[in-house]
Amino acid sequence: MEAALAAARQGPRGANPLVGAAILDPSGELLGVGYHRGAGTPHAEVDALAVLRQKESLPDLSACTMVVTLEPCNHHGRTGPCAAAIAEAGIGSVVYAAPDPTAEAAGGARYLRDAGVAVRGGLFAEQALDLNQRWFRARAEGRPFTTLHIAQTLDGLIAAADGTSQWITGEAARLDSHGIRARVDAIVAGTGTVLADDPKLTARDADGRELERQPLRVVLGRREVPAEAAVRGTDARFLQLGLHDPAAVLGELAARGAGHVMIEGGATVAGAFLAADLVDELVLYLAPLMLGSGTRSTGGLGISTLADASRWRWDAASPVRTLGADLRLTLEPLPFDRHNERP
Repeated sequence: MEAALAAARQGPRGANPLVGAAILDPSGELLGVGYHRGAGTPHAEVDALAVLRQKESLPDLSACTMVVTLEPCNHHGRTGPCAAAIAEAGIGSVVYAAPDPTAEAAGGARYLRDAGVAVRGGLFAEQALDLNQRWFRARAEGRPFTTLHIAQTLDGLIAAADGTSQWITGEAARLDSHGIRARVDAIVAGTGTVLADDPKLTARDADGRELERQPLRVVLGRREVPAEAAVRGTDARFLQLGLHDPAAVLGELAARGAGHVMIEGGATVAGAFLAADLVDELVLYLAPLMLGSGTRSTGGLGISTLADASRWRWDAASPVRTLGADLRLTLEPLPFDRHNERP
């Protein structure tokens, strides 16, 4: 299970939980490890089975055990149900850490038992639940998993006093952020950012070409977006929502099928989502610059004393990375029961 959890941490956060799987032979030798690499790719169980099938010789699979960090799913999405794939492969025993709490995917353990597979749950359940604590919360609230992207100076600014902001971070950091854009279902920005910076809000490659898969481009606010604004584009993937309530925004995007949303800016929008505790992942690009004065990276959070500070932790699934001269830091809010604990 430790190997499966380590594998799970290699996957990207987003519309799906981080999941890892490991397969053991009858003697306990590790035969193969797999993990989920993002929406539309094979799930961890299927990935582990693919690793297993690459071996020259295989033991009797009915005597083998698959260890999974999350109860195998039992539904058809972009891929087939993992429970059926395990049963069809002939694996004789499955041990999973945490049950799947989502109505659409739960039931895999029952399916496997009905198929004659020995199933046990609860091994390292706390660690598995903690790994995906914000994903579980987003699903329980019926909203998309939400990533906030901020590119700022060392002193927490996203623009200079005269409004200039392009570019605070370097090319490598910007390209990395386009990798996130390519995975999400919608990118959200406020009208202030759109009017000031005229962003495209598209996912592009290193040469500036737009990728085949594009997120919905969402602008929040009631000010009119000019007809010539880059964000409008030439396709139908532009949406303006005259909303200011972050929960209402995410509810509308969930109704449109979004499972992963990226908040792109500006400071007012970022602050609103943070204040509402609706940011599940903070991806912070830190540039080695100081401006002294200018636009702060977030608006007010309604916090007046240190004891009420919003507390975060480094994401174990995403270590600090150096991108050119910049740093990429990834954080997640502390679990609810530890949110107000003092350091």
